[in-house]
Amino acid sequence: MTTETPTHVDPAGPPAVAVVDAQTPGNVGTIARGMKNFGFSDLLLVDPPELDPDGEAYGFAGHAREDVLPNATEITFDELVETYHTVGCTAVTNEDDRGHVRYPFTTPAALADRLSSVAAPTVVVFGREGVGLTNDELARMDEICAIPANPEYPVLNLGQAATITLYELQNLTLEETQLPDVERTRAPEPLLERCFDAWTGLLREINHPEPKRAKADRMFRRLVGRADPTEGEANTLLGILKRARDRPDRTDETN
Repeated sequence: MTTETPTHVDPAGPPAVAVVDAQTPGNVGTIARGMKNFGFSDLLLVDPPELDPDGEAYGFAGHAREDVLPNATEITFDELVETYHTVGCTAVTNEDDRGHVRYPFTTPAALADRLSSVAAPTVVVFGREGVGLTNDELARMDEICAIPANPEYPVLNLGQAATITLYELQNLTLEETQLPDVERTRAPEPLLERCFDAWTGLLREINHPEPKRAKADRMFRRLVGRADPTEGEANTLLGILKRARDRPDRTDETN
């Protein structure tokens, strides 16, 4: 861990993450791990506990023990607010525009869109266990962020709160994740039309009441339209419909 004040911070870079006066080394390690999970690397620590390489912080950090945690920078709170656009994370936000310490505020999901347009080095700031950031500290933040939670118990563990927030901000740091492409490619329309024709043919073969066939056709078309089937799914459906249409009365095999 270094103690040099950041002087050359890239305003176009991803947000830094700061933890103020954490009491438990394990929470610092958990936050470092969350940073590694979601593409953050710049960890700033204000009045941190001792981070023993053989202790909880490094034990909880996972692979972040190799880079994020040992490269963390110790910084004063004054240096933090003077160097960065600060986003203070807090649980309690039940105030309105008459109380300016904790207002206005945003959610982590909305913050992701907002920070993408901030042309300044940014830091997301988390407070100590139990009491979080004090009102005096929050009063010096540029904006406030809170995780929507049960109003009867909105307070999250420090490590949990940081992990949730960083997850919501990952589009600021990651161009891709380990998940496969989630975009579905809809089957070509000619193939879907063959499915619709096969359905119509099936209705005819099973002697579905003729006055009801048009309604059944519309229902099936809407159902398939909402499903956006892939080409493979549409081919499977077409095969089943054709088999059912060609053998509607073959019951001898089950007798």
